[in-house]
Amino acid sequence: MVKALLALIPSIGVLFLFVVAIKAMLEGDRRERAAQAKWEKDHPPAASARPGVSR
Repeated sequence: MVKALLALIPSIGVLFLFVVAIKAMLEGDRRERAAQAKWEKDHPPAASARPGVSR
């Protein structure tokens, strides 16, 4: 029984690293979206910046 539990330790470690990495990616994405929204709110598009190009 102990050998079976010891055999699972590497898989549990990899799972932990995967969860930490995915959580960090999602948190970074959330922060990036918030920063982008704030920047777009603070810097409205100029009407004459690029004539003939509409958004």
